[in-house]
Amino acid sequence: MTSADPALSFTGLFVLQAVSQGHRFGFDIMEVTGLPSGTIYPSLRRLEALKLVTSGWEKDELARTEGRPRRRYYELTPAGRRQLAEAEARYRAVGRLFPKRSTS
Repeated sequence: MTSADPALSFTGLFVLQAVSQGHRFGFDIMEVTGLPSGTIYPSLRRLEALKLVTSGWEKDELARTEGRPRRRYYELTPAGRRQLAEAEARYRAVGRLFPKRSTS
């Protein structure tokens, strides 16, 4: 992340991580992260505005065949992949500053 890049919140990081692991639509992302829709969907909109994810609607035919509403699918952009990798590296570095302590 460069100094011009916005800071990535924990929520944004969780959402990017979920999308990178193949969880591509809102409900699936909610399920894997444990975060509510009121958190996930605004985060997805922000990530899309920042060009870290892109989205597109599935075809009506598939949703009708499966008897459900259409899903909007998200995927990481190259910038999203870079930002996720940088954030993961930062969080790992911070983790090394706070080693696990024994409770005994």
